[in-house]
Amino acid sequence: MKLYYLDSVSWADSQLLYHALPRLGREGLILLSPASPYVCIGYFQDVEQEVDLEVCRQQGIPVFRREVGGGAVYLDGQQLFYQLILHRSNPLVPAGWEALYRRFLQAPVDAYRALGIPAMYRPVNDIIANGRKISGNGAAEINDHYVVVGNLIADFDYEMMVRVLKVPDEKFRDKVHKTLQENLSTIRRELGHVPPRQQLWELLTEKFSQILGPLEVETTVDPVWRAEVDSLARTMLTDEWLFGMSRERKGDKRKVTIRSGVQVSHKAYKAPGGLIRAIVETREGTITSVSFSGDFFFYPAHRLADLEEALVETPLDKAEEVISRFYTEHGIESPGVTPSDLTRVLQ
Repeated sequence: MKLYYLDSVSWADSQLLYHALPRLGREGLILLSPASPYVCIGYFQDVEQEVDLEVCRQQGIPVFRREVGGGAVYLDGQQLFYQLILHRSNPLVPAGWEALYRRFLQAPVDAYRALGIPAMYRPVNDIIANGRKISGNGAAEINDHYVVVGNLIADFDYEMMVRVLKVPDEKFRDKVHKTLQENLSTIRRELGHVPPRQQLWELLTEKFSQILGPLEVETTVDPVWRAEVDSLARTMLTDEWLFGMSRERKGDKRKVTIRSGVQVSHKAYKAPGGLIRAIVETREGTITSVSFSGDFFFYPAHRLADLEEALVETPLDKAEEVISRFYTEHGIESPGVTPSDLTRVLQ
């Protein structure tokens, strides 16, 4: 398998490269780090709900929507990314998303342990050390390929992360800052220093090779790959892509009566697998439209829109039944999010 060791790349390339590789039908492990900071939001998130876009504009920080679920995060050169792309037929790919995480996150877990950090995998997609998260990870399916992405966190700008998030007031921002520091760790925090960058790359390479087998190193982006990246940029670096999931939403729980029997509501619920938001229009207790968003994972991703459509003309008291049947018929997996959880934001 190819190991694309690219070290420092542009912020846009740090996302577009792994989106492009499966579209070319290629497998590989990419190791890279962004040369400048940016904010990255999950596939199902509403950027206007999650990110303070004015702060990002003032700071010159770009915002990108990835094709991987999860939450909004501030990314910079202090984070070393691993991006693994495997065809679904590859015998290394286990059955089920949790098994996928468990197998391939063992490499960064072992890299951390080699540094003397007592890291361990915690389902569904976390790596923790001394009770704190020390790696952000996600996975998706793109063009018949599984993509697993994550990072070693050498250091972290807690203050900037909190500044770019959308929060209701400064008191809440202070609380988020405190909670973030209590629950997110780094290599510097655990060791008191950051080892040489080359050592970290070499550790990741060694630990992934123990799982993937021999790796053939490439250090450049070939012309075909570059052309696909440039093609994706024309879509994924546009406002249309970034704001594609957005709606006019205010507050975490809002209900508006349009007339007797007709209501539009916006609710949010924190499930074990992430925050779920929904805007629901009902007429006489029957769903007439619904849209879900949030930092959860939903596989296959394109089926979320189909689920929204399937719920139209469903009485609210039958919603869970319809969602459960949809999960069974379409083989839906949403780690940490159940049909019951989705139902809670509809009622």
